[in-house]
Amino acid sequence: MAEKESLRERIMEEMTVEYTSILEKNFDLAKQFIRIAKSGRVNVLVKDKLSGKDRILLYLIGKLYAKEAGLASSDSAGNKELMTELGIPEGSLLPWLMSLRKKPGIKQTKEEKQVVHYMPIHLVEPVLKTIGKKMEKTS
Repeated sequence: MAEKESLRERIMEEMTVEYTSILEKNFDLAKQFIRIAKSGRVNVLVKDKLSGKDRILLYLIGKLYAKEAGLASSDSAGNKELMTELGIPEGSLLPWLMSLRKKPGIKQTKEEKQVVHYMPIHLVEPVLKTIGKKMEKTS
């Protein structure tokens, strides 16, 4: 019993991740690419320099920040929202989403009869760093 409790304590100390801390740690990097209106609307700043997939990834990261700030009720986005906010036609959006579910691994679920997409928190840092490197190359 003591071994089990010891393992539990080690897991809690060494393996658990605080959701807020990941967003806080990556705040300055995310701020280079994303702004959030007080209405909760996410604005991807560098749309013209990025691929459609990268814009989707940044938008979903923006949704995490918007929810954390209490400006949005959800950290996910539906197809219509992505098309409207990012200016991506459906014919491009759907294949990109399918590809992004494979790599880097965004998730899809159903909320209120609507398919929505969200960014798992563990992908925030690697996605932001990859996009940051891409942006350095275009500068």
